[in-house]
Amino acid sequence: MEPPSALSQRGSVHWQGFLLAASLLNFWSPSTTAKLTLELMLPNAAEGKDVLFLVHNRPGNTAQYAWYKGGRVDSRHQIASYLINTQRTVIGPAYSGRETVYSNGSLLVQKVTLNDTGNYTLRAINIPFRTAEVTGQLRVYPELPKPNVVSNNSNPVEHKDPVVFTCEPETQDTTYLWLINSQSVIQNSPTLELSKDNRTLMLLHVTRNDTGPYECESRNPVSASRSEPLYLNVSSGKSSPGSFLWNLAGIVIGVLVGVVLAAALGCFLFLRRTRRDSGLHEPREHWPPASTPGHGPSSNSISQDPLPGPKTVVPIYEELLKPNTDIYCRIVPKADMAY
Repeated sequence: MEPPSALSQRGSVHWQGFLLAASLLNFWSPSTTAKLTLELMLPNAAEGKDVLFLVHNRPGNTAQYAWYKGGRVDSRHQIASYLINTQRTVIGPAYSGRETVYSNGSLLVQKVTLNDTGNYTLRAINIPFRTAEVTGQLRVYPELPKPNVVSNNSNPVEHKDPVVFTCEPETQDTTYLWLINSQSVIQNSPTLELSKDNRTLMLLHVTRNDTGPYECESRNPVSASRSEPLYLNVSSGKSSPGSFLWNLAGIVIGVLVGVVLAAALGCFLFLRRTRRDSGLHEPREHWPPASTPGHGPSSNSISQDPLPGPKTVVPIYEELLKPNTDIYCRIVPKADMAY
């Protein structure tokens, strides 16, 4: 039987070995309460903004931080690494010139673009060459322009023409919302139909109450914008009996006025031509021939007719320009009788 002192020495050795094993296990095993994490200061970033990946729970005695584009460690997609001892940054194949790795392991990406969307992986290496990895995701969205409502028919006929509205322009990762009379259109109805992406709204049965306004709103996680209102000019498409009679009366009156004007113009032209023809052939009065000594006509032979008026001047002038031989034939025989 062993003395009590031997038993106590053996127990002491046993507990010392257990404590040594526990300390070694604690040294090589990563802490479950201090896990490396990332905090993305702007998880949904607008295009052109700066984004910071902030590192939390960094392991002790860290010697290097290395960042990679993607969901795993791949030297072909390494962005950059920071060496703590030398305070030096080593760039990798995926470096674009807009990335900065700080001494605490955080990564800054300046003026992000849509191509920067994706996963980013951080690898931390400490002095005993133990590694810890963590991955974060960045989503970049464009600033949305002001949308515009486009209609296939702005002047529909009531109960006849369907109307299709489209929200322009079309952009990726965008949610579209429609408003009629400032009320949101959430789902389809017997008179309204929305497309799957909500970008198109169709009015199946248009009435006089569907004049609007119609607006569309585009949204993404970083911006939202609403269009200008659009109104419809809805016509009934049916003419009342009174309006039909008025239209018919207007047509008849227009035709009658045209006929009267044409008849008046015809009469005017006919009378003008007839008067001109009659003026050329009416009998003309002439002045008596000048008297000569011994041969002049007696006072009794002088005509007592009134002098020709102004109207007879024109035919005489025309006779002078175009002599008529018949006149001279009538004058000559009278001269012979005087002898």
